[in-house]
Amino acid sequence: MSTLRISVLDQSPIGEGHSGADALRASLDLARRADLLGFERFWVAEHHRSAGFAGSAPEVLAGAVLAATGRIRVGTGGVLLPRYPALKVAEVFGVLSSLYPGRVDMGIGRAGGPAGDFPARLRELSSVLRLPSGGEPYPGALSAVPPVPPELWLLGASEGSGAAAGELGVGFAFAHFLVPGPSTRALEAYRAAHAAATGGAGHGGLLAVRVVVADTRERADELAASLLLWRARKDLGDDSPLPSVETARRHRWTGLEAERAAHHRRSLIHGTAEEVVPRLRALAEANGVRELMVNTLAQDPADRVRTHELLAEGFGLSGTAAGGGPVTAEPFAVAAG
Repeated sequence: MSTLRISVLDQSPIGEGHSGADALRASLDLARRADLLGFERFWVAEHHRSAGFAGSAPEVLAGAVLAATGRIRVGTGGVLLPRYPALKVAEVFGVLSSLYPGRVDMGIGRAGGPAGDFPARLRELSSVLRLPSGGEPYPGALSAVPPVPPELWLLGASEGSGAAAGELGVGFAFAHFLVPGPSTRALEAYRAAHAAATGGAGHGGLLAVRVVVADTRERADELAASLLLWRARKDLGDDSPLPSVETARRHRWTGLEAERAAHHRRSLIHGTAEEVVPRLRALAEANGVRELMVNTLAQDPADRVRTHELLAEGFGLSGTAAGGGPVTAEPFAVAAG
């Protein structure tokens, strides 16, 4: 059984030939499998006006995932706080946590608007759902405090974000798949600030890593090429759905695309489970974390499901579907029209 907790960050990717509705249904399907396979958490993301991602309302999708699963912690990775009043975000997650006590994570990001008042909004959000030791709500807290408040996390990719999360005594998730370089320093800043603020180590932070796993190295290389083509195009202003393996295989790469792909290859870990699992363990050890959150993008949802099945087996997760052979993905039907 793995001593390293493994979680899922799902961005509801839209693949070539699929619709946004297809992508959202695929996210629910993946969540059900992750629940059975023994993953720790399942977080959904927030993206707007994107041809590549369907999850524009993560709090709604998180509620659907909670209803479709029975054990796994569910949250957001994350709600873009500058877009919304902090009290409204707290109320939404208060409802979710009241319905599913002990299973709700409230992951918060700072993108999506002016960042000048973000620290104040984050402090408000942190305090409004908390109870002091006496049991009475803080001033301004919700009138109906959930029996178990949601667990608050700050998402970031810098030392400043890590320190801010630590000072508040909340969780911190570092986006290694976006900016791998400063991960160690950011997590160290988080743990130091957390210890200074609370006197304890807390969760210790988690690392969100982009991962693709397949039964063969050849298949993993093909899936990686598709993902990197999508990422290179996005960097160059073409926000398209994820291309299929066949499309990537036929594609004639430009010099700029190849350059961007090489840049992003540094933050992608792909291969067979036998190749990937040791690399992930080493990455967790190097960053001092006890939890990794894997993010997988693929045009075909069956490839995403297979990645998670292979990871569950490789890490020895204790879910009911792990160790007993793969959970076969249902055929993926593209909606007509």
